[in-house]
Amino acid sequence: MKTFKTVLIAVLLVVLTAQCAPAAQTQAPQTGETQAPLFFGAFATPIEEPWDGVIHQALQKVADEGKIRYEYTDDIGYAGDMERVLREVAEKQKPAAIFGDAFGNEEAVRRVAKDYPEIAFVFGSGLGPAEPNVAVFDNWIHEPAYLCGMIAGGVTKTNVIGVVGGYPVPEVNRIVNAFIDGVKEVNPDAKVLVTFINSWFDPAAAKEAALAQVDAGADVLFAERFGVIDAAVEKGLLAFGNMSDQYELGPDHVLTGPVWNMTPTVEYVIKQIEAGTFTAQDLKDFSMVAKGGAYLAPFHGMESKIPENILSLVKQRDEEIRNGLFRVDIKEEPPAPTN
Repeated sequence: MKTFKTVLIAVLLVVLTAQCAPAAQTQAPQTGETQAPLFFGAFATPIEEPWDGVIHQALQKVADEGKIRYEYTDDIGYAGDMERVLREVAEKQKPAAIFGDAFGNEEAVRRVAKDYPEIAFVFGSGLGPAEPNVAVFDNWIHEPAYLCGMIAGGVTKTNVIGVVGGYPVPEVNRIVNAFIDGVKEVNPDAKVLVTFINSWFDPAAAKEAALAQVDAGADVLFAERFGVIDAAVEKGLLAFGNMSDQYELGPDHVLTGPVWNMTPTVEYVIKQIEAGTFTAQDLKDFSMVAKGGAYLAPFHGMESKIPENILSLVKQRDEEIRNGLFRVDIKEEPPAPTN
């Protein structure tokens, strides 16, 4: 009898173990999901502003794919609140990484990063990286900006083209200068009007500046800053977006535009953090055409408004850029007046 009971207990234990095993397997993936690293976005402007919007979209994309958890705060401004926000996030949420734009908040970002070396600070900056934990990036979209300039030079009827930028700083200048160089390749006689609104996000001022350029004869507009496309729509003119595909802001008006894709940068940082190898470095290469960090926005059927010879040349230049056969010069000085 004792032997029978022993056997019976052993059988029951085997059955119970087999029944419990599947439950443990179904819980494992859930545990993995909760351990996805937290990335935080700290943005000085509203995310409607294309520069910060591009970073936000890339972070949201990888979060939707389950690679990270993602939270953010925007419209922090430049009046001293960035440091407070970053310290609160670092203390209370302890993220694996904080992404954002340091322009206008450089000192605050670097001060906070120094006090939290265990957090990866990955910020848009015109300065260099700082050991041990501040990596920097920037938008390097001068190559597709050049292609846009070629198109602008080919579609203008008045030979006057308007560009509205934020500040005359190297990051903006190289985009505007590349655009102008593209114009000049196909239309040496064209005049390019350049206005800086001295703000990173002031749609009303950008629109007003664009309308002044229209009054001065411009019939094509390049919206380096948000708000210019509104002027193009109001006046029935063609325009170029910037940073992201902005066709929806002006269907039948926006031809294309330089697009900045931050996903390669974000994915690289994720891999570094997962491997425990994050270092302070300049992530510039991941925002270039060669690594998929920049490209020309889709035409959405608007190529019908571009002369065939110009469109063909643009496609040729695009391919040459990708293959390293054509170099768009990087000019970071303020744009010189044209014709």
